[in-house]
Amino acid sequence: MKKILSWALGLILLAPTSIAMAQDTQNPFLKPYDTKYGIPPFDKIKVSDFIPAIKAGIAEQDQNLFNIIRNRAVPDFDNTILPLENVSPILDKVSAVFNHYQEALSTPEFAAMAEEAIPLLNEAANKINLDQNLFQRIQSVYQNRDKMGLTPVQKRLVEKYYREFEQKGAALPEDKKAELIKVNDEISKLFIQFNKNLLAATNEFTVVVYDKADLAGLPESSVATAAAEAKKRGLDGLWVFTPHNPSRLPVLQYADNRGLREAMYKGYTTLASFGKNSNLDIISRIVTLRNEKARIMGFNNFAEMMTSRVMAKTPQAATDLLLSVFEPAVKRSKEEVKDMQAYVDAHGGGFKIAPWDYYYYAGKVKNEKFNLNEADVRPYFSLENVMKGMFDCAEKLYGIKMVPMPDAPKYMDEVQVFDVVDSKTGEHVAVWMCDYFPRDTKRQGAWMEELQGSGYFGKDDIRRPIVYNVGNFTRPTDGAPALLTIDEVETTFHEFGHALQGMLSRAPYKSLAGTNVDRDYVEMCSQINEHWAFEPEVLKSYARHYKTGEPIPDELVKKINESSKFNQGFVTTELAGAALLDLKYGQTPEVKDVMAFEKKVADEIGMPAEITYRYRSPYFKHIFGDDGYASGYYTYLWAQVLEADAWELFKQKGIFDKKTAASFKKNIMEAGDTEDPMVLFKKFRGHNPDSKALLRLRGFE
Repeated sequence: MKKILSWALGLILLAPTSIAMAQDTQNPFLKPYDTKYGIPPFDKIKVSDFIPAIKAGIAEQDQNLFNIIRNRAVPDFDNTILPLENVSPILDKVSAVFNHYQEALSTPEFAAMAEEAIPLLNEAANKINLDQNLFQRIQSVYQNRDKMGLTPVQKRLVEKYYREFEQKGAALPEDKKAELIKVNDEISKLFIQFNKNLLAATNEFTVVVYDKADLAGLPESSVATAAAEAKKRGLDGLWVFTPHNPSRLPVLQYADNRGLREAMYKGYTTLASFGKNSNLDIISRIVTLRNEKARIMGFNNFAEMMTSRVMAKTPQAATDLLLSVFEPAVKRSKEEVKDMQAYVDAHGGGFKIAPWDYYYYAGKVKNEKFNLNEADVRPYFSLENVMKGMFDCAEKLYGIKMVPMPDAPKYMDEVQVFDVVDSKTGEHVAVWMCDYFPRDTKRQGAWMEELQGSGYFGKDDIRRPIVYNVGNFTRPTDGAPALLTIDEVETTFHEFGHALQGMLSRAPYKSLAGTNVDRDYVEMCSQINEHWAFEPEVLKSYARHYKTGEPIPDELVKKINESSKFNQGFVTTELAGAALLDLKYGQTPEVKDVMAFEKKVADEIGMPAEITYRYRSPYFKHIFGDDGYASGYYTYLWAQVLEADAWELFKQKGIFDKKTAASFKKNIMEAGDTEDPMVLFKKFRGHNPDSKALLRLRGFE
């Protein structure tokens, strides 16, 4: 998942001004970083530094904004657009670290500070996005862009600024702007509370096991982790499971005790839906306010507004895409359930498959069909080996090496930092860091973001990116390193695909660089990168047993690939179902009863009783934790169409074919948003995206 944070739009950089010099010189945000490549000096950053730095950044932005607006020269690229690319170096620095900590290091002290910081950041964004005088200058450049001798990329940047300012309300009359500011401010406060409730609910829910017999079927590593969690909580001799993926999923996949699976499933799928941490009222209010925002902006509903800005263009077009995949996926899932029910009946189960049985019996059927038990595979997927596999693929495809930086600044000891260099010349390409293990201050899931973008930072100042990946994978135990599941291997490669697009970018301007592309295009690079993880020649190169060092046997490699299309009905149904739910929220003016609304949508679309949405509303952070994927969760599937079509070319030419890889690097990875994404895709693929490619990839055709 590529994190998208609404307040960061438009807040980029300039050269330091005298404003910062008047501030506390001990505040690391208010002076140049004295670290290699400009990595934030995490060891010097205190929570108390954020608010003063944000306020200093706002003052700097105000001054630079005033300088742009008061310029009496005819608006052009150099005196209007280029300064906006660099409007506040201080805000850029502090907001990058702030955004990261809010997701990955949200201590109680930080969370308290964030409640003051986010309204300030929103106010700073509004000062730019809704300034009529500034918009008039941008509009003037936009209207005269064909007469200014601009390069195609410069024209693209002008058009992007104009479009984004218009979408943020800059063209609205003053009374409508005031309404929009009020709505945005309330929504941002609701996002804060939604995320606080979800984090608290996640940390508070546990399943405690008192009898070791109830742990039958669970891998030793999961049992050891649960024992360690219990000890940490003062419950020596017991076992504690949490809703975090490394704890929850093994229970659902392997626990023979059906009651244990049910307790875990129901606890997870009701997170933040009751009590003091309930998000239900917050969701209702967000839905209402989003549709109010759409009305202010001249749209019938929020989904109409959001889809108009990307490839889909309309909610109906997005819905049609989803249904074209959802319906064959449901058909396949019914076949999967039938196979599972037959297994239950054959083994004297005497019950009907329920949602908390799906993972467990899918595993049983998979083992029966392919003789593949994930417990046999995990010893070959130590995190260290998986990372080596990722790095080797990146070097073969894109010509980069990952060089460890053990002395680089870190915000946690377990974070790893790498200097990404050109494998032939040694030239610095980027900094990449990873933070892969769960903790109470980190939200669930996995994602990629940047601490520094790439491109123009001022005259003679062109910088390379600082990119990070975050995950929540199983921690090492006393007897074993971190051993990943097949899903976790896929996730690691996925997020590294996002990172590659950020690191390899050669777009000259930050607003066009890396993952700053259309939302329904941004997941393409991450999803295609998953494929290399399980290609036989790649698996044989990195998947080695953590004890013996022996490479993964050919028999296991064959089983992994033969079973790759197994359970795709379930995977696709839960994803497409969540995306359809998201679009329904965006087309509904008011939702008073969130759970009743969920059920109504499930009934309308024909969601199987054995499957729920990938994310139920109270913990659907993608769409209610910020605006990033709101009325846009469907874009994962649209990007999968692009990825499936692109992958077919690699399979046809060879997965490490130099010409194909060079074209993908140039037209997709490096290009960013320098051209229309459809044009770039056609340059690589040679034709428009083939929607049937996804059905072929999933085995539905």
